[in-house]
Amino acid sequence: MKNIDEKLSFACDYMKGAHPDIIRRLAETNMMETAGYGLDPVCESARERIRRACGCEDAEVEFLVGGTQTNAVMIDAFLRSYEGVIAAETGHISIHEAGAIEASGHKVLALPHELGKISADSVRRYLEDYYNDANHDHMVFPGMVYISQPTEYGTLYAKAELAALKAVCEEYGLPLYADGARLAYALACPENDVSLADLARLCDAFYIGGTKCGALLGEAVVIPDPKRLPHLFTIIKQHGALLAKGRLLGIQFDELFRDDLYLRIGEPAITAAERIRAGLAAKGYDLYFETPTNQIFCVMENERLRRFGEKVEYGFWEKYDDQHTVIRLATDWATDPEAVDRLLEVL
Repeated sequence: MKNIDEKLSFACDYMKGAHPDIIRRLAETNMMETAGYGLDPVCESARERIRRACGCEDAEVEFLVGGTQTNAVMIDAFLRSYEGVIAAETGHISIHEAGAIEASGHKVLALPHELGKISADSVRRYLEDYYNDANHDHMVFPGMVYISQPTEYGTLYAKAELAALKAVCEEYGLPLYADGARLAYALACPENDVSLADLARLCDAFYIGGTKCGALLGEAVVIPDPKRLPHLFTIIKQHGALLAKGRLLGIQFDELFRDDLYLRIGEPAITAAERIRAGLAAKGYDLYFETPTNQIFCVMENERLRRFGEKVEYGFWEKYDDQHTVIRLATDWATDPEAVDRLLEVL
């Protein structure tokens, strides 16, 4: 628990270290000597646990260090040199990855969104307009579709929405890829109806976030049909993304998928976020929009925000008007209920 005089931290969901089971296992295996690059028995155990959780026994599973790295590697692996990736204009690859996708030679083809989501209809309209343009050979080809679950707005794709996106992608021969940086918080959310098995069935690739969900670092990429991306291991190496001490990533996911920990680890974040949303409403604050997961967006008067910021670390989202600002509060897998009590007192 924090000292009462310390600022409360609700700025983001990756500030803490790792789940105690991971720290214990890392300590226990510290002097172990194994093959590198994820070719060790621990990584293979983690892969088997993930395959079982996804109901996909033939899936390829690879471990990478962080989300931006994972997105850059996977998008470049799927795309030809002249292709771009369709995403929401608010998508992580669109605004929060410093142009990593464009730096690899692929344009992000941004579409309008509704609370962070793109729809099958909007993707279809974009593709129809593209191919109906007689000059489309002079343009960036749409080569895949990127989404995140949850979105940057903390909202969720329903199973029906994913299925509709998948149908459009299949019609046009595009892979569907899901960024799961905060996937544990989606899986723990009562409103969610998309399982790991659904993602494996409806996506050509997705990743299971560890960095924001109880690991020190690391993301697990799942490719249900490995034939979709032959030589992915070599592509990861080519991008400088293959960790020599790969066991360190495997250990973390071996623990996260032991006894379904990953399916439960997001529950404290959801409980805390629900308390904060209820507290904001009770105290007369306006939510910018409703979200069911671990991110809370509210509107605060600027002078009040200045005082609030003296006691609480928060995330700036956007300017609302000259007198108000939209801020984000984020909970995580280890948010302390007493910290939530103190936050509500500050509010």
